[in-house]
Amino acid sequence: MSFKIAIIGAGSVGFTKKLFTDLLCVPEFRDIEVALTDISQHNLDMIKAILEKIVEANGFPVKVTADTDRRRALEGAKYIISCVRVGGLEAYADDIRIPLKYGIDQCVGDTICAGGILYGQRNIPVILDFCKDIREVAAPGAKFLNYANPMAMNTWAAIEYGKVDTVGLCHGVQHGAEQIAEILGAKSLSELDYICSGINHQTWFIDLRLNGRKIGKDELVAAFEAHPVFSQQEKLRIDVLKRFGVYSTESNGHLSEYLPWYRKRPDEIARWIDMSDWIHGETGGYLRHSTETRNWFETEFPQFLASAAKPIDPTKRSNEHASHILEALETGRVYRGHFNVKNNGVISNLPADAIIESPGFVDRFGINMVSGITLPEACAATCMASINVQRMSVHAAVSGDIDLLKLAVLHDPLVGAVATPEEVWQMVDEMVVAQARWLPQYADAVPAAKERLAKSTVKTRDWAGAARRNVRSIEELRAEKSALKKAV
Repeated sequence: MSFKIAIIGAGSVGFTKKLFTDLLCVPEFRDIEVALTDISQHNLDMIKAILEKIVEANGFPVKVTADTDRRRALEGAKYIISCVRVGGLEAYADDIRIPLKYGIDQCVGDTICAGGILYGQRNIPVILDFCKDIREVAAPGAKFLNYANPMAMNTWAAIEYGKVDTVGLCHGVQHGAEQIAEILGAKSLSELDYICSGINHQTWFIDLRLNGRKIGKDELVAAFEAHPVFSQQEKLRIDVLKRFGVYSTESNGHLSEYLPWYRKRPDEIARWIDMSDWIHGETGGYLRHSTETRNWFETEFPQFLASAAKPIDPTKRSNEHASHILEALETGRVYRGHFNVKNNGVISNLPADAIIESPGFVDRFGINMVSGITLPEACAATCMASINVQRMSVHAAVSGDIDLLKLAVLHDPLVGAVATPEEVWQMVDEMVVAQARWLPQYADAVPAAKERLAKSTVKTRDWAGAARRNVRSIEELRAEKSALKKAV
């Protein structure tokens, strides 16, 4: 088969490499064209070199191109994959730093909460530019696969305003299933059957079966509490499981910032998180991890390039959805996964316009969602709080309405549990002013925001958060990796 795939934000080097290698695990896909595009020529040069090394090592006739001209990269593409982070780590640092001045402690800050909402404001205008290009220069009927966060907001904007055939993809469900399979003693993941449904990063395992036997709440709680690692790393998730009766897909750190109960008091945060890795609740954990990963890659690029000169092993294909979806669409081989799409009645007790994440099957007829799912009431209530924030955030991002943006942030569960309305209004002004270069839709609102900040009497504080760690140096990372190898 010969067709073109474009990857926007291909400078996300490690993730692009994984997607590319997965695609080449499909025998029919070894004559495709993969067009890489990014605003960074430096990153494009690095990832192109790595992918060309993979192609050369495996002797496939795959064509790899790289271009900072996005429209040229999208010309004739049948599939477009987005991995963009608008504003990069510089803007992301503000997503974490500024809310901390108002007492809002985030682990990730890329989905909702103050950081995720502002991230969406930066991304959505760019996502709509992508959609315009797709409509104008991509292949007719091209499919847009969005991997970028905030997943629900980006996908919502692309469908409602971009008018492009879009699906949002995330790996949270797969990771949660792997945990459950491990604690239940499954010999392989294939022994576990599950229905997982909700919204991105708040999906719930509402039906679990191990070798056909239904797994209930009590058995699941006991298995998690008996696990020597997860019992410490997932304390918050286990508490939610006990109270809601179902397990959440999302990591301890991610889940903690979508709820109003666990991160609102600094002295309580340590009780619910684990510092063994960033993902379990560390303040600004993903920002630190992303910064270290970027620095490591820049320094160790020759090693990454050398490691690309290896034969592809199809048995090591990842569980990222993209290659499996494209394989199903192109070959008709059926794939079952969990996809972010507009609800339209799939989940009976969530709004029709919401972007849900729920089971579906893919074949040559497209993505077909399993309908008629009803979430437990507590799960639906938690999802609804986020959906209302997402809807206002999307509409604010499209209209440039700073008052609606402030209302969206005010209604965020964690923000509302921590900050007063006056603090929220000032915080949003401060974030919009700090990130103005990435927020063209708010250009007319920035001067007034600056004036309000100059006259403000709302007090802030210089706070690093309840559980912050410094970015490690390359030398520290090398020493840690060396110690791990010796331990193994």
